[in-house]
Amino acid sequence: MIFSSCSRTSRVIAAAVLGIACLSASGPAGLSQAAAEDASSRKPGEAKAALYAEIRVIDAATGRGVPLVELETVNHLRFVTDNAGRVAFNEPGLMDREVFFTVRSHGYEMKKDGFGFPGVRIIPQAGRVAKIEITRRNIAERLCRLTGEGCYRDTLLLGHKLPHADAPHPGLVAGQDSVQAVPYKGEIYWFWGDTLRMNYPLGLFRTAGAKTAVPSAPFDPAVGIAFDYFVDKTGFARAMMPLPERPEGVIWIDGVCTVPDERGREKLIAHYSRRKSLTKEIEHGIAVFEDEKAVFVPVKELPLEEKWRFPHGHPVVVEEGGKKWLLCGLPALNVRVPATLKEVLDPQRYEAFTCAAVVEKNKPITLKTNSDGAPLWRWQTDLPPLGSEQEAELVQAGKLKPEQTRFYPVSTADPKERVRLHSGSVRWNEYRKRWIMLAGQVGGKSSLLGEVWYAEAEHPTGPFKTAVKVVTHEKYSFYNVCHHAFLDRDGGRYIHFEGTYTSDFSGNPDKTPRYDYNQVLYRLDLDSAVLRHP
Repeated sequence: MIFSSCSRTSRVIAAAVLGIACLSASGPAGLSQAAAEDASSRKPGEAKAALYAEIRVIDAATGRGVPLVELETVNHLRFVTDNAGRVAFNEPGLMDREVFFTVRSHGYEMKKDGFGFPGVRIIPQAGRVAKIEITRRNIAERLCRLTGEGCYRDTLLLGHKLPHADAPHPGLVAGQDSVQAVPYKGEIYWFWGDTLRMNYPLGLFRTAGAKTAVPSAPFDPAVGIAFDYFVDKTGFARAMMPLPERPEGVIWIDGVCTVPDERGREKLIAHYSRRKSLTKEIEHGIAVFEDEKAVFVPVKELPLEEKWRFPHGHPVVVEEGGKKWLLCGLPALNVRVPATLKEVLDPQRYEAFTCAAVVEKNKPITLKTNSDGAPLWRWQTDLPPLGSEQEAELVQAGKLKPEQTRFYPVSTADPKERVRLHSGSVRWNEYRKRWIMLAGQVGGKSSLLGEVWYAEAEHPTGPFKTAVKVVTHEKYSFYNVCHHAFLDRDGGRYIHFEGTYTSDFSGNPDKTPRYDYNQVLYRLDLDSAVLRHP
């Protein structure tokens, strides 16, 4: 729910106008056949399942099924693995005969044969399993699709059991954009932006929500999360900020967090934006969650010209000098306010982190420096925050040395490449004893918004000097990245993050069935040698 042109499509504009609250072959002479085995884990007596051949794509290093792998025949029939890495195959005329499949997947690769084709020959046979191994090039491991219909579609067709029980209210969701998630009153509350439905191209554009239990140690996020949605009488996800008295425009929220009120009671709050289009905002402010009605209600409307004095991004609470501060930003934590409801609602209590001396509209930024000419970073109340985008511009203009930046890291793989950060999150990690950032990139090599980077710092405001690319998506977007600290495992060694997987803004007209415009989850092992950079 990032309020920029990089997070919404034309369907949002339509909604606003209407006021509508996912084995290599060695050559022609010796193509290796994928291993076949009995489907021993299949339910006995499943006549339906017996109709299908099972194709299972697994990670060569872990043996786990890989979701979002595309298998394409010579005549361009395309199949995409489900969350378990399975494809249920039954094509008349293609059973019990040799079929060549081109295999491709973002961040994974298949060895090419002598003619340069990355694929494998398989003889699909009903009731049999053919396994394909692929090599992961991403540092992070893709685990599953979290939202949308049919996450385990092929697994069910093949007669296997689901890895987790269905939620009481699955929400009838077809697609969802941009997540916000926070622990609140003993549960995890989840919120998404635009939500697609199956029965019409226009869905819900006033924020969807769900609850889950706080994940305990035995739970493995790799199997997916059974969201218990807030639903309407049809069973479809309902608006979490309906505002029926203001029907015009879509409503997005971000900056979701909890702060105490004057009586010490925990309050769930968010920044909201009511918009007529991607670029036209008609109202914004701060909303508080009403537990009884389970909706957000505006409590503080802000001037439209106010651009930073409110919670945004994925805030964290940090204690400094005996005082608790709410830090927020995208992804740089460059705005702070005392962490109480009273002060969060007061724009005068906000401070911005910057090294600028003067910021004037349509004029170059002037830097404030100390006696040795280095930029003087400080918290102050008058000027807006300075982040990765502004640092990139200052470096390009020769006003700031690259090594003086805080949110414009250099790639560990290429010292000539600087990473212009888009959106993401910063969290404390106990395993690394550092603040860690996971963020998307603007203008990546593989895609405009499809690459994810990891960086560390000793302070939440950086400097994040170097970064490692951990995920790439080839000509496909993966934006509004968020690391969920409540899903960390093994003392923070394994972390989990998600983002919106979509062809929007990628220039790629080919949308991946079921996966497009949905949330995809990745896992990162912080003990990986490649992450132990200076």
